[in-house]
Amino acid sequence: MAEAPPVSGSLIEQLTTEKYECMVCCELVRVTAPVWSCQSCYHVFHLNCIKKWARSPASQADGQSGWRCPACQNVSAHVPNTYTCFCGKVKNPEWSRNEIPHSCGEVCRKKQPGQDCPHSCNLLCHPGPCPPCPAFMTKTCECGRTRHTVRCGQAISVHCSSPCENVLNCGQHHCAELCHAGECQPCRIILNQVCYCGSTSRDVLCGTDIGKSDGFGDFGCLKICGKDLKCGNHTCSQVCHPQPCQLCPRLPQLVRCCPCGQTPLSQLLELGSSSRKTCMDPVPSCGKVCGKPLPCGSLDFIHTCEKLCHEGDCGPCSRTSVISCRCSSRTKELPCTSLKSEDATFMCDKRCNKKRLCGRHKCNEICCVDKEHKCPLICGRKLRCGLHRCEEPCHRGNCQTCWQASFDELTCHCGASVIYPPVPCGTRPPECTQTCARIHECDHPVYHSCHSEEKCPPCTFLTQKWCMGKHELRSNIPCHLVDISCGLPCSAMLPCGIHKCQRLCHKGDCFVDEACKQPCTTPRADCGHPCMAPCHPTLPCPLTACKAKVELQCECGRRKEMVICSEASSTYQRIAAISMASKITDMQLGDTVEISKLITKKEVHQARLECDEECSALERKKRLAEAFDISDDSDPFNIRSSGSKFSDSLKDEARKDLKFVSDIEKEMETLVEAVNKGKNSKKSHCFPPMNRDHRRLIHDLAQVYGLESVSYDSEPKRNVVITAVRGRSICPPTTLTVVLEREMQTRPPPPIPHHRHQTDRSPGSSNLQKITKEPIIDYFDVQD
Repeated sequence: MAEAPPVSGSLIEQLTTEKYECMVCCELVRVTAPVWSCQSCYHVFHLNCIKKWARSPASQADGQSGWRCPACQNVSAHVPNTYTCFCGKVKNPEWSRNEIPHSCGEVCRKKQPGQDCPHSCNLLCHPGPCPPCPAFMTKTCECGRTRHTVRCGQAISVHCSSPCENVLNCGQHHCAELCHAGECQPCRIILNQVCYCGSTSRDVLCGTDIGKSDGFGDFGCLKICGKDLKCGNHTCSQVCHPQPCQLCPRLPQLVRCCPCGQTPLSQLLELGSSSRKTCMDPVPSCGKVCGKPLPCGSLDFIHTCEKLCHEGDCGPCSRTSVISCRCSSRTKELPCTSLKSEDATFMCDKRCNKKRLCGRHKCNEICCVDKEHKCPLICGRKLRCGLHRCEEPCHRGNCQTCWQASFDELTCHCGASVIYPPVPCGTRPPECTQTCARIHECDHPVYHSCHSEEKCPPCTFLTQKWCMGKHELRSNIPCHLVDISCGLPCSAMLPCGIHKCQRLCHKGDCFVDEACKQPCTTPRADCGHPCMAPCHPTLPCPLTACKAKVELQCECGRRKEMVICSEASSTYQRIAAISMASKITDMQLGDTVEISKLITKKEVHQARLECDEECSALERKKRLAEAFDISDDSDPFNIRSSGSKFSDSLKDEARKDLKFVSDIEKEMETLVEAVNKGKNSKKSHCFPPMNRDHRRLIHDLAQVYGLESVSYDSEPKRNVVITAVRGRSICPPTTLTVVLEREMQTRPPPPIPHHRHQTDRSPGSSNLQKITKEPIIDYFDVQD
């Protein structure tokens, strides 16, 4: 057997080791996958891949019917749909380890395409081209005069040095070229030909239209003949023709009927009509209505000529015709005189509302007669690659995968990872495990890998950065953060030169273009409170009523009330006026009065409220307690103890874990003392994550201490942050732990009751026991 060419050997090796790639999908061709082999370039493809390629617009041949091979661009008419072996004898061949993949294992028996070789290939079924035939045979030269012995598989032709001398296509001249392959060239001699009617001539190559000349010419010029007929009165009305002209159609022996064709001339002669002698004599008329069909009308009602029997063309029709539009949805009536052959139908203005085959667009054609409604638009959707759009006609369902491919290597940014061609369109660069080698804005260590994105991930290296207001140097700030706020007031001097910026640490200037609107702090001349008008650095303070609130209290200090400063002044002036009036009465009686105290600012600020009945009752109780030496701490059941600040629910929760409550109170006391003694007006403390009950206990205690409490994060890492504010946060006089410890101690037994008629046995009894002898209400009713 002959050896397979190197192409076949390479294909066999790659297919056997599964290293051959399909050019369409760029995947390896497995030994069990159905394949198709091109008979022109012998490339092997997956059968499904070549089917999709053959149906795609990219495979269509320009100006030809069929599809192009992806490798050699050879045009094929039919799309393959069956899996056969390489020689084509067996369908769906089974793979055996001892045979070539996709081969039937039998002798090929294929003949060389395009060669006149009677022998067939004697190799086993194989991919690639068959080897040339090794047999020898005798071949005749192209002109057939000499014979030579050559190898059968050689596709060369044998030539001799003698002229060809074969008869050319004209049949008159001989070929003067040397022995050559193929047909001889047509005769190059130029002849002048005349048309049949003799009015036109042309120059053509010898042998053109040979055999049609019959003595009247060589070709037809498609003009009216125009030759004189034998009658000598009329000319030929036929198109240029090779035969002699026909007889005159008006000769008496050819005309048998009247012009309308309804009455023979023999009957008209019997009725007295004159006989015709020459072709110039008129044809007798029968006098009947012509009745020839006219081109107007419809299939149901045909219009006929209404004139009397006449010669020549029928006259115009006086009727009207009803014609339909192209889609047969509209009709209209037109006079037959204005109707032409192209007006048999017209286009209406109705638009078609049916969906096209794509299911996306409406037909929208005017007077539509289409039945399939194919969509003429291009799909235009973006393919999965995101770079190209679908070029197929608008269709249903998903678009095909992008058939574009790159034959350049696709590498990562640093070039360490490579995807070798062909690379399907839309393939992302390969992942790389090397450290990113790009130039970064900072000089911190790089921890992210090589990537294909244009921007690198932000640098998270922890650094120290100043806040935007240059208040403090913050630590543990990620490198990529630029504008950092410390949360403190800006405190920068404003352009007015009096106030400072109250905004939190911010970026940019402090209200450079806006006027300061903070309240004026200049003390008033009459009351000493600040002006509080909008900042006016160059203008005097306006004369307005003071809106500051002051606290007024009665002489005993029980009643307290917040009033506006201006109202407090007017109240004192009214009291002073009443006092002045009473003093004047005394002056009339001869007494002297000191009025300087009634008009000084100090007395104005010392305006007081009047004591009421409750003040008097409280004063009596106070005197009674002093008389009996009773204090609040001496009564263990006193409801006005410091423990009244704590609610019953708070106490119940605190009793469950006194150790936890004690630790929380210590932290809160330390925080309040630190904010009152330190420089900052606020100070915060963060507790570790804890359960819901402990967090609620901290929130309740924070209200007692005047602290701000906020919960952060989500379960199970939810924690509480408390914040102490100077002037607002304060420690209670007695802690919740102390209150609970007092309540948990054993209460003293109640005092022994004594009857009024019995005398006291113990002369040294306490004042409390003396009080219990009589109801407390009796002591409260004692007058001063």
